Amino acid sequence: MTTVRRLARPLLASMFVYGGINSLKHPEMMAPAAKRVIDPLAANVSLVPSDPEQAVRINGAVHVVAGGLLALGRFPRLSALVLAGTLVPTTLAGHRFWEAEDPQERAQQQIHFFKNLSMLGGLLLASVDTAGKPSLNWQARHTARAVRREAQQAARTARREVRLAAGTARVTAPVAAKAARVTAPGAARATAARAAAPAVAKAKAVRVTVPAGAKAARGAAPSAARAKAARAKAVKAKAVRAGAARARTAGAKCAR
Repeated sequence: MTTVRRLARPLLASMFVYGGINSLKHPEMMAPAAKRVIDPLAANVSLVPSDPEQAVRINGAVHVVAGGLLALGRFPRLSALVLAGTLVPTTLAGHRFWEAEDPQERAQQQIHFFKNLSMLGGLLLASVDTAGKPSLNWQARHTARAVRREAQQAARTARREVRLAAGTARVTAPVAAKAARVTAPGAARATAARAAAPAVAKAKAVRVTVPAGAKAARGAAPSAARAKAARAKAVKAKAVRAGAARARTAGAKCAR
């Protein structure tokens, strides 16, 4: 299919290039036939020149340029569309077989007329041929459908997630409330225990230190009593020794 397309385009374009060159060289030969189409167009469309020979030259130049681009495969769809647009007035001006009085000339003009119609069909097919590539129109429609599908899918996913979240909330809410009711007293007791911990530690320290102090006091009481008795005995012994010393002194004095 690709080989046929590559061969068909140059063959179709060569006819337009040849005819365009002939129109540029000899516009006066086609001007009388073109005048019947140019005059009504020039009266209604300001861009159409009123001079038939100038219009033939312009049409020939368009055929040469568009045919060359089509043969080279450059902008083939646009070139085919331009050639199809210029072929219609060319056929109506040059092959008006219904006006011919001679049967032979009518038959010849009729053959050329239908030949141009077949060429017009080929050009229209070439203007929509994308060579296996998607057209811009197809891409736009495909993109729009893809966007709509994605939006619908996103909406369905969002609705499904909302339903799942609502169901999960209905299931977990009673469980969470029951767990809160169960754990609330324990949490309160733990908070009270943490608050009372310093006072309990202080009371425990007092309970430990008070018996230890009392025991130490009880152990130290006999030692103090013994120390006091020893001091009293030492004082008494000292008084005895002092009395004995005075007696000896008094005896010595009497002996003399």
